[in-house]
Amino acid sequence: MNGYATDLLSNLKTSLEEEEKTIVLRITDLIAQDPFSDPERLNDNAASDSEASEESNHDRVTAQIDELKIQVVALNDALVRIKTGAYGFCIQCKHMIDTDRLAILPTATLCLDCEKKKVRK
Repeated sequence: MNGYATDLLSNLKTSLEEEEKTIVLRITDLIAQDPFSDPERLNDNAASDSEASEESNHDRVTAQIDELKIQVVALNDALVRIKTGAYGFCIQCKHMIDTDRLAILPTATLCLDCEKKKVRK
């Protein structure tokens, strides 16, 4: 398999690593914002409307964290593919993924044709 230029992959690797660090910091910030992370919360005799608000905020924070964790996994997978020389190749048909697609979605694992087939199913 002929891959992408080494300097391009090196720059991409750096960019993906920086994005991963940013996301991990965002996860840390969200965990700190989670009202359920406050140990004093259990001793608090808050009104039921405060409880509902805290639970709603907890659910929102948890959903955001879960989504960010999915992004971290995708970034890590892309970094592994760069390291192994598989980056930029469709995992279905093994053809190179269009560079425009990778510019928009650097964690893409499928070429556009295979992605369309997957969506149709």
